[in-house]
Amino acid sequence: MGLKVGLLGYGKMGQAIESIALEKGMDIVWRITKANRHELTNARIQEVDVVIEFSRPESAFDNVMQCLESGIPVVCGSTGWQDRLGQAQSFCQQQQGAMIWASNFSIGVNLFFAINQYVAKMMAARAEYSPHVTEIHHIHKLDAPSGTAVTILDQLLASMNQYDGWQLEPAASDAGKISVTAIREGEVPGTHQVQWTSSTDEIIITHKAHSRQGFAMGAVLAAQWIVGKQGVFGMEDVIR
Repeated sequence: MGLKVGLLGYGKMGQAIESIALEKGMDIVWRITKANRHELTNARIQEVDVVIEFSRPESAFDNVMQCLESGIPVVCGSTGWQDRLGQAQSFCQQQQGAMIWASNFSIGVNLFFAINQYVAKMMAARAEYSPHVTEIHHIHKLDAPSGTAVTILDQLLASMNQYDGWQLEPAASDAGKISVTAIREGEVPGTHQVQWTSSTDEIIITHKAHSRQGFAMGAVLAAQWIVGKQGVFGMEDVIR
């Protein structure tokens, strides 16, 4: 019998995750959407070995907390609720549970994160270069900037003391903020770019997803990895 998985959220990402999980011999025990959310009881959650949660920003916190209350590890890829993430992580530790939250489960994006951190440390001493972050997603995405872009911005801010935050364009220009552009068009699965500009040249690093498959594969890998573990983790732990 394969790993028993519950899917919390069954949009395009949930369906992509299901396809890969089935290929790997996993058993999808249940699928919960907004329409049947009332069916999600603690007993139902305990039917599975792990829950993969890709829902909506307004639902993610309650979903994760219910999984943790039920004693089942949860892999969460919903973004737009990071203001309550710390609360969920503290509760996970209190419950001696297990959870992974990541703004992006793609292996390529997580390699991009590592490159971004490296470049940011180099640029910290190069005042002539200023950063700008651009992200492009499909028109159905609810949060802006994307959770991935926020992670990128947090990495830049951790290395560059001359900035004290970020601002979403078209806000008024503030020299103390890193500007970020969020574009919503078509069915773009996700493009993220960090642009470093000086008066003489420009350096750009870009990650462009061709489909949702990379995100889905990473989420399935994380679900396999977390079973039997205890603690609060990120995708960097899975890759490491």
